[in-house]
Amino acid sequence: MTGNSPSAWPAVVRLAQYTKTEFSEILGDGDDPFGVAEAGLSWLPKEEHFGIRRDGRLVAHAGLLMVPLSIGGVETKVVGLGGVAVAPELRGHGLARMVVTAALTHARTMGPQHGLLFCRPPLVPLYQRLGWRTLQQDVHVEQPEGPVIMPLRTMWTPLHDDTSWPEGPVRLLSLPM
Repeated sequence: MTGNSPSAWPAVVRLAQYTKTEFSEILGDGDDPFGVAEAGLSWLPKEEHFGIRRDGRLVAHAGLLMVPLSIGGVETKVVGLGGVAVAPELRGHGLARMVVTAALTHARTMGPQHGLLFCRPPLVPLYQRLGWRTLQQDVHVEQPEGPVIMPLRTMWTPLHDDTSWPEGPVRLLSLPM
C-alpha cells in the first residue's frame, strides 16, 4: 500500500475484538493517548469496533456502544461513538472519516435516533466536517462517585432522517463511552 489517497486504503472492517495490543498499534503505549486524562473520568469500553489495517497493522479505529440517556426527563437510548483513533503518522488522509462513517452506517441499524460523542475542543471542527453538531448545554454523566458535568464537548448526529435533538436537560445514565 503506497498511496495516501483514501482510494488507496483498504476498506474499513468490522473488528471481532479490539484489544489493548491493537489499541497500542494505533496510538502507542502513552499514559494519555486521547488527551483526556485531566478530565478525571471513568469510561465504558465500546462493544462494536471498526478499523482499518495497513500492512497487517491496525492504523485507525472507531467504537460504538448503545447507552441510556435522559433528555428533558424522558429516557431513551443513543449510540455512543468513542475510541476514535488514527495513527499519528497517518493523520490527514481521511482515515477518521472512513472509520466514523462505517461506524455510523452500522449505528443506523441499531435503532436509536441519535449518535452522541464527547471530544476535546480542538476536535470539534473535525466532527463538524463529518456532520456532527455541538450540543450547547451541560450534560451530566455518571461516575463512580456520582453524576458530574461532562467537561469535554458533547456532540450529536441524527441517525435517521428528520431527527432533531429534543429540548431539555441531558443526563447520560451511565459512564461516558
